[in-house]
Amino acid sequence: MRLPPRPLALGALLLGCGGAAGAQEHAMHGHPAGTGGVAWSVGAQAIPLVTRADPAFLGQAKTEAYLTQPAVMAHLSAWGGRATLQGTLNLEGATLRRGELNAGIWGEGYVDRRHPHTYLHELVAGVSPLGSAESRAELSLVAGKGFAPFGTDDPMVRPLVKYPLNHHLSQVLERVVAIVAARGGPLTLEAALFNGDEPESPTDLPNWERFGDSHAFRATLAPLAGAEASASFAAVRSPEQAGGGGADQHKWNAALRWERGDGAGRRTYALAEWARTDDRVRGHTTFRYPSLLGEAALRRRGVEAALRWERTVRPEEERLLDPFRAPRPHTDLSILGRTRWTVLTAGLSAQARPFAALGVRPFVEVARLHAATVERTAAFDPEGFYGSDRMWSLSAGARVEAGTLHARMGRYGAAAGGHARHAH
Repeated sequence: MRLPPRPLALGALLLGCGGAAGAQEHAMHGHPAGTGGVAWSVGAQAIPLVTRADPAFLGQAKTEAYLTQPAVMAHLSAWGGRATLQGTLNLEGATLRRGELNAGIWGEGYVDRRHPHTYLHELVAGVSPLGSAESRAELSLVAGKGFAPFGTDDPMVRPLVKYPLNHHLSQVLERVVAIVAARGGPLTLEAALFNGDEPESPTDLPNWERFGDSHAFRATLAPLAGAEASASFAAVRSPEQAGGGGADQHKWNAALRWERGDGAGRRTYALAEWARTDDRVRGHTTFRYPSLLGEAALRRRGVEAALRWERTVRPEEERLLDPFRAPRPHTDLSILGRTRWTVLTAGLSAQARPFAALGVRPFVEVARLHAATVERTAAFDPEGFYGSDRMWSLSAGARVEAGTLHARMGRYGAAAGGHARHAH
């Protein structure tokens, strides 16, 4: 599949923004889902962003600008909410080809830059033959391209714009998935089959012949409104080599989450998680990557303050002539060691006066990062590579949103606690 022209992709985003407010009005009117009618919503977002990383490479600072996280989101429900269709079009392949400065992050051939996601970020259809979202118990079947039931929500719907470094440790996304989920009272259980291979480019489609070579399970307990505890496991076959034959991964995640809000714009949010990924060859662990993360946000009178602390171990791979890229696929032989990153990030945002149908939230985020070698014999020295083992990152921009966006990403059917949030 060829990369679509950038004007076409940006045009799709503008059309989504332009039609989102009207679509939101249509979604809230018409036949409510509970009456057996059809309810639908659509929304769009984009974040113009400037980031300065100091140092970024060999003691030199870099300042770059992007249009990050441009996306169009849609949701459709019918049959009293028992049938659903959810989709996300992600346009980062057109606006973020070089990657976004994000020291410490890695994955899919990008290092210290967040990679662009695939254009078809998710498209999943679900049916609940027993129960519904409004009932105390529900059984659902979901299939399509999307998130495996593992770990925590996509960082796109979390308070801070910059992604955490454990993105590839705490989410398994953009796979062909078949998920069965059952909810009874406060307990939800999910199980899924999916293909193990990670995308190789924004236009990449999953290898259908590999569907079912990987699986995941997640259990979630929600004893109080807004509070939940989850534990999940995923066995992923050869994610780094699309044709198979590479190292497998065993992944674990445990998380506590709290979120409460009201119509007056007040919101309280907190997340604490532990994650670990083991690279495995012939049943033996070759490398281990643990992560601890805690983040929180408080919104009052339109102003939101957010804070995140993270400690994540990542692999250090051989670099290409471009120091922010690594060869794909990589092998165990290309891993030069592991680096432990400790990052403290603080952010502040405020609701600006709406412009036409758009909601705008200017923000600023600052992060202090520290990189340390895990193995003493490692061939990679972070202080020599970056020019220092301690770095700063400063980002400023604005969340521009319209219509109805996904409130959470990565939970479907009986596991979804509510699909939408209004942009403003």
